[in-house]
Amino acid sequence: MLRLLRHARRHSTSSSSSAAAAAVPLTSPAFAVFGANTGVGKTLVSAGLVASLLASPSPSPSTVAYLKPLQTGFPDDSDARFVFDRAPALLRRLRLAGGGASTRLVASNHTLFPSPAVDPLPERQDTVVNYGGEEGVEEKALVCRTVYAWREPVSPHLAAEREGMPVEDEEVRWLVDRWLAEEDGGGEVWKVLETAGGVASPGPSGTLQCDLYRSSRLPAVLVGDGRLGGISSTLSAYETLLLRGYDVGSVILEDRGLSNDRFLLSYLRKRVPVHVLPPIPEDPKDDLTDWFSESSSAFSSLKDSLQSFHSRRVQRLNSMQRKSKYLLWWPFTQHDLVPVDSVTVIDSRFGENFSAYKVKDKTIVPQFDACASWWTQGPDSNLQIELARDMGYAAARYGHVMFPENVHEPALRCAELLLGGVGKDNGSTAIEIALKMAFRKYACDHGIIVDSEKDIRSEGSVHFKVLALNGSYHGDTLGAMEAQAPSAYTSFLQQPWYSGRGLFLDPPTVYIKNKSANLSLPPSIMHDQLSFSSLTEVFCKTRDTSSAANVYVSYISQQLSQYAMSNNSEHIAALIIEPVIQGAGGMHLIDPLFQRLLVKECKNRKIPVIFDEVFTGFWRLGVESASELLGCFPDISCYAKLMTGGIVPLAATLATEPIFEAFRSDSKLTALLHGHSYTAHPMGCTAAVKAIQWYKDPSTNSNIDLDRMKLKELWDSALVNHLSSLPNVKRVVSLGTLCAIELKAEGSDAGYASLYASSLIRQLREEDNIYARPLGNVIYLMCGPCTTQDSCTRQLAKVHRRLQKLN
Repeated sequence: MLRLLRHARRHSTSSSSSAAAAAVPLTSPAFAVFGANTGVGKTLVSAGLVASLLASPSPSPSTVAYLKPLQTGFPDDSDARFVFDRAPALLRRLRLAGGGASTRLVASNHTLFPSPAVDPLPERQDTVVNYGGEEGVEEKALVCRTVYAWREPVSPHLAAEREGMPVEDEEVRWLVDRWLAEEDGGGEVWKVLETAGGVASPGPSGTLQCDLYRSSRLPAVLVGDGRLGGISSTLSAYETLLLRGYDVGSVILEDRGLSNDRFLLSYLRKRVPVHVLPPIPEDPKDDLTDWFSESSSAFSSLKDSLQSFHSRRVQRLNSMQRKSKYLLWWPFTQHDLVPVDSVTVIDSRFGENFSAYKVKDKTIVPQFDACASWWTQGPDSNLQIELARDMGYAAARYGHVMFPENVHEPALRCAELLLGGVGKDNGSTAIEIALKMAFRKYACDHGIIVDSEKDIRSEGSVHFKVLALNGSYHGDTLGAMEAQAPSAYTSFLQQPWYSGRGLFLDPPTVYIKNKSANLSLPPSIMHDQLSFSSLTEVFCKTRDTSSAANVYVSYISQQLSQYAMSNNSEHIAALIIEPVIQGAGGMHLIDPLFQRLLVKECKNRKIPVIFDEVFTGFWRLGVESASELLGCFPDISCYAKLMTGGIVPLAATLATEPIFEAFRSDSKLTALLHGHSYTAHPMGCTAAVKAIQWYKDPSTNSNIDLDRMKLKELWDSALVNHLSSLPNVKRVVSLGTLCAIELKAEGSDAGYASLYASSLIRQLREEDNIYARPLGNVIYLMCGPCTTQDSCTRQLAKVHRRLQKLN
C-alpha cells in the first residue's frame, strides 16, 4: 500500500479523472470518525477504538489501518503519530489485564505529502512489539498514515493557501478510495478514517468535510460534545450527516456531568447507540494512561456496536437481490428474463454514479448511471447536496399545501423561472393537461364552442383527434397513450382500450453512419437520399427553401387534406410531438426541418401545437429547450424529469396567453378542471428553482458556453465517428447529453422486444461499471448537463472497446 500511495498524488493530480473506479470491499469494516466540533476528542476515540480492535479475542482483526487524510499543526500535532504511539501501549495493558494469546504487533506510521513549510521532514516510523501470553502467537498489524500535512495549526483551507500546497477534492477522494480498496492478504482488516475539525469544517479546497468524503459514504462514528452547548452541536452535526446520506453507526462523547448522553439517547429515540467516556483529564502532563484504562469498556462497547452495524449492513445488502425477485414488480421489465444475480443492488448515489453492491464479490463499486435513471438525472455531486438541503428546508417549512386559489414562494418562483427560461417565447399528467388545453382552444377557434357562453354545438357528432408521429411516446396514462401511434407500449397486451385517436405521420430521421450525418426517408416521402457534413448543417434554417422542404410541405398538406375529406365528424385538434428526439421510440433524431414545417402548417390551420419536452427539456439536448434547435415555438409545452434535477417528480405545462383565454369565463364549468392533490408541491418547486438556475449558471456548470447559451460538446466527436464506422453499428445519434447507438440486427433481434444487446449490457454493468439499460437493440449513454467531458469520453471509450469485440 505504501508504494501505491507514495506515487498517488502525482498520479491523482494528473489523471485522477481517468483512473479506474475503485471497488471497496465490505469484507473490511470501515468507518469515518467525525467530530461535532474541534477539540471533542476524535483522536482519543480513534486510538481507543484501534487498541480495542487489536486486543479483541480471536477471531479478531489481524490488521487495523488508520488514515488521517488532512492534518494541520504538523509535526507538533500528528494524530496518526498519537495513534501509532498510544495503541501499542494500550494493547499491552489490555493484554495484561485480559490474558490470552501471545501477540506480535508490527506497527508503522508514515506521512505521505507534507507541505513545503514542514521542516524537518518526518521520517517513517516502524516498531515491532511482542506481548507475552500462555498460548500461541497472534500476528497483528497497525498501519497509520497521514496523507496531507501542513505546519500551521489552522483550518486546512487556510493552511493550504498560506503554505502553497493546494489540494483538490478529487485528489483526496482518489487516495481515500485506493486506501479503502487495498486488501490485506490474511485475516480481517478494519479501517478507521479520522476527519479534521468538525463535520462542517472546510477541507483544503473549501469543501466541507461532510461533502468531501461523501463519495465513499463511510458509516460515521460521531464524536459528540459533552460540554455545555454540546447537545446542540452534536445534534447539528448528526443532522448534517443525515442530510447528506450518511449512516451514523454510533455516537460517543465525554461525560462532563451534564447528562448530554441521556438527552441524546432520548432525542434520537435509541436509533443510534450512544456511548459515554469518563471525563478527560485537563492536565497537559497527564499521559492519559489511566484514562484509557478507565475507558476500555466504553471502547469495547463502541467496537461491538460498530461490528454489529457492519454485519447488519452486509446482511441487508446480501439479501436484497433475492428479496427483490418475489417482492417487487418492476415496470417495463419481464421478470423471467432477469436472473437473480443480475439485479443491481444500489447502496447510494453520488452525482452521476450509483454505488452498486456486488453480492458475489462483496464490494461497493461506483457505476456510471448511463440511462440517467430513466432520463431524469442532471445533478453533479454538488447539486445533489444543494437539492437535498433546499428540499429539506421546503419540507420543514411547508410540508404540503394545496394549490388552487393559493400561492406560495416556491411555486411562484418556479413559474417565474419557467416563463423566463424555456417558456420565454411562448408563454405523465402534463401531457393529459396539454391535450385538454389544446382541444379547448381548437374548439373555440373553429366555432365548436360559442365563445360568449361556452355552449357546445353538436356535441355528439364532434370527435377530436391528434396529429402525431409514428414512433412517438407521450406517457403511459390512458389519454397520453391514445395520442401516440401503435407500438409495443399500446398493444392489446398493455392497453386493451387503445384505439389510437390520431393521424400518425411517418417522419424522416437523421443519423450518423461512417462519420457523416445521413437523412433517412420513409417510403411515403419520395426524395433523393441526403447526407450532411455535420449536424450543424441539419439544423440550419437555410434548409427551409430547399427541395426537401417542398417535398415535406407537400406530404404534410396532402395527409391532412386526405384525412379531413374522409372523416367529416373528426377534427385534427392538436399536434403533439417530441421535438428533435423521440426517446422511448428508439432515440431517433427527427429531421428538424420536417418538424419545423409541420408546426408551421398546423399553425396556419389553427391547430394548437404541443411540444412534449418531458425528455428533451432543460439541456438534455444541449440547449435549455428543444424549441431553440427547431427554431419554432409551440402553443403548449410540457416539462418534467430534469426540471427538478430528477430528485423528486414534478411536471409543468406551459401555455400561451390565447390558450389561457380559452378557459376564461364567468362559469366554473369552463375552468381547467384538472390537477392532482400534489399540484405545485413545495418540495418539487423548490428543487426545480435550484436545478433550473444551477444548470445555466457558468459558476456551477462549467459546460455552459456563455456566448451561445449551449452546452459544450460532451461526447468526443472522433470517438463518435469511430463508433459510427463499426460494422456492427447501424446508426449513432449524438446530441447534448445523449449518445445513442443502434446495433445492426434483423428480424426479432431488432426493435423494443429484442434481447440482442443483453450480453453487451451485462458486460458493461459487471465489468465496465456502466449501468446501461437498452431500448431493444439500441444502447445509449446519457449524462447530466454538468457531467465533465472527461467522464463522458471515459464511458464512451468503454462502449467503443466492447463494440469492437462484439460478434
